[in-house]
Amino acid sequence: MRFGFDIDDTLINLREHAFHIYNKKLKKNVPLDVFHTIETLEIHEPFGLTTKEGNQLWLDSMEEIYFTDCPAYPDAIEVLKELDKQGHEIYYITARPAKHCEETKKWVEEAGFPVQEGRFFCGMKDEEKIHTIKDLNLDFYFDDKPNVLDTLTGETVQLYVRDQSYNKHLEMPRLTNWSELKEIIREYENKK
Repeated sequence: MRFGFDIDDTLINLREHAFHIYNKKLKKNVPLDVFHTIETLEIHEPFGLTTKEGNQLWLDSMEEIYFTDCPAYPDAIEVLKELDKQGHEIYYITARPAKHCEETKKWVEEAGFPVQEGRFFCGMKDEEKIHTIKDLNLDFYFDDKPNVLDTLTGETVQLYVRDQSYNKHLEMPRLTNWSELKEIIREYENKK
C-alpha cells in the first residue's frame, strides 16, 4: 500500500516544540496546559503577541523550530519503520518552505524515519498538496491541517486527521496515537 504523511504536527510535535522555544525567547513561563487549549494553528496568542508579531517570531525562529530537537510523536518512527519493512511505500508531503527542503529531508532521516529516494515532497503551499497526493495515487493520507484535509474530501484516498486542539471540528477518521495505525491497516485489509 501507499501511505502519505504530512510531517509537522502529524509525525512530529512541532507546535509544542515551538511553544517551548517561545517561552525561552520571550522569557515567559506560559504553562503547557495552555498550549493544549489553543484552538488555532498559530500559537502566539497566549504570549500576548499580535498576529503580526507572532508571524515575525515564527519566521525569526524557523531554523531553531525546524532543525533542533523536536520530538516525534510516540510510536511514529517505529510504526513507519515497520510499514517500510513490510514493503509499503511511504511518502512525505510537507508544506515547509522550499529553501528548507534538503535540510528537512536530512533531519527526518536523522530522526530515524525511513526515507526512500523520490518519496519526499516539500516546498508547496498547503492547497497545492492535493496535486501531489492525487498524482501519487495514495491509499492513505495523514495530516493535521483542516484546510489541507478539506481539499481532499472528494478524493479516493483514505484520509485521517492527526488529532489536534485546532482540528476537533473535522468529521473524519481521527488518529490520536501512531500505534493505532496497525489496527487501521488490519481493518482495511479485512474489508478487501
